[in-house]
Amino acid sequence: MTAIVEINGQTGRLLLSGQFDFSAHRDFRQACDELLGSEAVREILIDFGQVDYLDSSALGMLLLLKEKAAGRQLALINCRDTVRQVLEIACFGKIFTIR
Repeated sequence: MTAIVEINGQTGRLLLSGQFDFSAHRDFRQACDELLGSEAVREILIDFGQVDYLDSSALGMLLLLKEKAAGRQLALINCRDTVRQVLEIACFGKIFTIR
């Protein structure tokens, strides 16, 4: 998986691609630290447009990000069908804004 950070004003976007699983934890954490380290960022968008798979460890990473991002808006965007199904099964729609 690759994780690319884009910051535009108060919005930080994390573009993910490939398989989002435990092997991605280091890249994901570094990208999140970059986003969270920017005090200007008030909204964080996690873009799943190029993610074709995620597992339970990815769900755990998202929950950690949610905890660390307290006080900032967080949304999961551009979820493909397979990703959306996993998020729905895990009831992440109750925890995150999914667009």
